[in-house]
This record gives sequence, C-alpha cells and structure tokens, in this order.
Amino acid sequence: MTTVPENDATDPGLPPVTPDDAGASGVPLGVGTAYGDVLDSAPHRGHAATAVLDEDEIRSRGLTLPSEQDPLVAGATERIGGPLGRRVRGFLGFWTPLRVLVMLTTTSFVLSYLQKLPCRLENFSGDGNYSRLCYSDIPPLFGARGFAEGLFPYISSGAERPLEYPVLTGYFMQLASWLTGADGGISARTVQFFDWNAILLFACLMVTVIATALTVRRRPWDAAMVALAPAGILCLLINWDMLAVALTAVSMLLWSRSRPGWAGVLLGLAIAAKFYPVLLLGPLLLLCLRAGKLKEYGAFVACAAGAWAVVNVPIMLANFDGWAEFYTFSNTRGADWGSIWYVFMAINHPVPADMVNTLAIFALGVMCLGITWLAVGARRRPRFAQLAFLVVAAFCITNKVYSPQYVLWLIPLAVLARPRWRDFLIWQIGEVVYFAAIWYFLLGYGSDNNKALPEGWYVAAILLHIGLTLWFAGMIVRDILRPEHDPVRSDGRPEHEDDPGGGVLDGADDWLAPRRTASAPEPVGAHSGLHSAHDDRA
Repeated sequence: MTTVPENDATDPGLPPVTPDDAGASGVPLGVGTAYGDVLDSAPHRGHAATAVLDEDEIRSRGLTLPSEQDPLVAGATERIGGPLGRRVRGFLGFWTPLRVLVMLTTTSFVLSYLQKLPCRLENFSGDGNYSRLCYSDIPPLFGARGFAEGLFPYISSGAERPLEYPVLTGYFMQLASWLTGADGGISARTVQFFDWNAILLFACLMVTVIATALTVRRRPWDAAMVALAPAGILCLLINWDMLAVALTAVSMLLWSRSRPGWAGVLLGLAIAAKFYPVLLLGPLLLLCLRAGKLKEYGAFVACAAGAWAVVNVPIMLANFDGWAEFYTFSNTRGADWGSIWYVFMAINHPVPADMVNTLAIFALGVMCLGITWLAVGARRRPRFAQLAFLVVAAFCITNKVYSPQYVLWLIPLAVLARPRWRDFLIWQIGEVVYFAAIWYFLLGYGSDNNKALPEGWYVAAILLHIGLTLWFAGMIVRDILRPEHDPVRSDGRPEHEDDPGGGVLDGADDWLAPRRTASAPEPVGAHSGLHSAHDDRA
C-alpha cells in the first residue's frame, strides 16, 4: 500500500489534485517541479497522507510507459526480461525521463557530428561531400553570403547574392559568424563557423526534444522517438531548419498549457525563421471553431503576427529587396530536387515552368480541403498534432522542392500525432533512403562519375519517400476516423480521451457535434486491446 500526499502547491493551469491524479511515485501530478513531477520518479517527503491506494493502481496512473503500451517496445523489452519492476525503478530513480532524454539527445548529436566529420576534415570540399554522405549547406554559405567578410545579412552589399533565408534564420547565422570571429584564414574559419552552428543546432534539438516530452504530460517517453529518429540524426547539420522546429515545438508546448498568447509569440518567431509553421494556423482555426475557442485563437494569431513583425519590419524598412529575397527566390524557382514535379521532369513529362507554382498550390489546396473535411466532419474532434502533421506533410509532398532536412519539420509532429515506434521507423526508412539517394545522385550530376546513382533509382527513392509519408498520414487519418486506433486516446487514461496536448481545446464542448461533448467523450481505451487504467470517476 502506498500513501498519496496532499497537494500544497498547485500549477495554476491544472485542476485540484485528487487521489486519482497520483503518479507512479505517489506524488500528485503537476506539483513541484516545472511542469510537474510527472517527469520525476524520485519520492517526496513531508506530506500528510490523505488516501491509500494499491501500488498497481497508483502505477497505472503515472507515466505511460512504451514497454506497456507500444507493441514493438513491449516485444523488445520482453526479450531482455520485460518492463522494469518497482524495485529496479527505485534503484534507477536518478534516471528520470528528462535526464534520459537529455542523454539520448546528446548521443544523437554526437552521431550526427561524427557523420559530418569526414567532410569537416576535408574542409567540406570535393566529391567527398556526396560520396561520404556528409554534405552541409552551412560551410559554403559562410563565404558565399558575405559572413566571412563581416557583412550583415539583408543590409550589407558585396556578397555573391542576397541571403535567401527568412530573417530570424539570418540572425541565427550572424550569431554563429560573430562567434567564429575574424581571426585566421578562410578555410579554418569556415570549419569554425560550421562548429558553432552545430553547437547552436544541438541546443535547438535539445529544446525540441524536451518541449515534445512536456507537451503531453504523462507521455514524456514519446519524445525518445524525436531524439533517436534516424533521419533526424542524418539531417540535423545540413541546414538551419532545426531553429524553426524548436520554436514550433515550444509554441505547441505553450498551447498545450493553455497559454495562447505566448504560444502565438513563439509561432510568430518560428514563421520568422521558416515559412512552414504558418501552415499550423489553418488546422488550429478549424479546431477552435469546432470548440468555440475563437477568442483564444484570436489572441494566438495576434501575438504571432506581432512577434513576426518585430523581427521582420526593421529589415523591411532598412532594405526591402534584401528582406524579400527569400520570398522572391521561393516564388521563381522551378521544379527541384526531391519533388513530385521533378519526377514528372525525369520521366520526360515536365510541367511547364510557368505552371509549377499554380499546380503546386492547387495540389496543396486539394489536400487541405481533405484535411478541412476531417477537421469538421470527423465524429470526434481531431487532436491538434494530428492535423498539424497532415497539413505540413501535404506541403512537403506538393512543394516544388523536398530537401532531405525537411523531414525535421515532420518528426516532432509525427511523434505527437501517432507515437508508435513501428510505424515511425517504417516511415523513417523512406527518409533515410532518400537521404542517401540524393547525395549519391548528385555525385554524378553534371559529370560522368560512374559511381553516381542513376536518375531512375533517384526517382524511385523520391517515390518511396512520398509513398511512406502518405502511408503514415493515412494511419493518422484512420486514427481520426476511428479513435480506438489512436495510440494516445486509447492508452487507457481518461485524461487522454480528448486532446491532452490541445490546451484550451482539451475537454471543450464540440459545437459542431453538440450531442457529443468532450466532457463526456466516447470511451476509446476499451476498444484498443491495450492496457487501460482503472478509472473511479467514469
């Protein structure tokens, strides 16, 4: 028998703690450390007992453990003796979920850096960038965009061409340039510039993993999929996308804590770093419309617009053409690497250059109409993360280019939308194959290198990546239409039956389906075939 302490300090965003809210350690969830002791298994002392519960019952109300909920992880742990027992967990009490995730993220970063090390040792020059699969955009842009000469992006002139990145990403690059300094030759400073960017991108990855772990309070272990994603390890240091990914992850965390204003600020900063986070505004509007939360959505959008303007307006006023280069470049580029439009070109059915933009927008619009139908017409209101993944995946599939690092946009959303290791790893296979294919193909692009990948195989890799992304999206659509298959809603926890990462949406009435309110949702855990926690409140 274990005592459940009473709650002397409450998180302002949480309801009063009851014995039903106790975690595996007997500590009230959401009390004590930042975002709650739900992520800490260490015992707390000095509290009076208010209730007595069976050990198994309290354990069932703690964290959702992959070894008990995820079939692939459960099968793997069974081979080494099954899930950890209570006494072993006490012995390993130091290794709380966040500490383990920090260790896993650090390990993945080291692997990512080692993967780029062969190119670093050769100053990122020559065919080795492609044959050793260690290419990065970071070193060549140090000289080509004027950072080596001390030029400030967007404003200073003298670079080969204006910087074709959004403003906040330019500031991020400038920070790494300042840290690099002006001492030494161009080759040595280029390598230092890469190293400083690697350190800063590592910080972004760490923020992303931790934010994902905290978004759904009782499922922190899902973030291990973000930390260990094979394509994430390979693509982390190709470009600066991880900055926008981290800001988007923190925005979703703040939204899950019912702080729409601050969530909007972070999303505005994410949009100032990369275009894709703006896509999240559409699904969130539909969900807030269905939940009657337009006031909160308005605050979210207003704060996002304000944050974006603070970053962008000064540069717009100082040099509008320099600021607009990103948008001009994106609009004028043709069918490019990795896209379905490139496939048409490779099979001798190219889309006319003046039609690519129109067709890409039309294809995205058709997919977004389908997502709108899901958001409005599904029997149960979809979860925010599910629609977020679908809309960003639609953009990636229909866009004029698909660079390998774009997978970083999708990884945290995929984990929040469908945290199942088997499906996640199947999808990752396509991304890893595409990562290898593009570099081996570029090895022979414009040359007669007989070691290069033929274009036909490169096209096959593109189609594999698109096919597996569509397959993973299809699994999420099934979860939306049949919530008993949703790994989050069917994990047996009553607090997960609506949208535990949805903030103000979680538990809100469904205005488009008034006969079914989130305050009394249709139970889904009983249909899943998975372990379900006992609920005295049902």
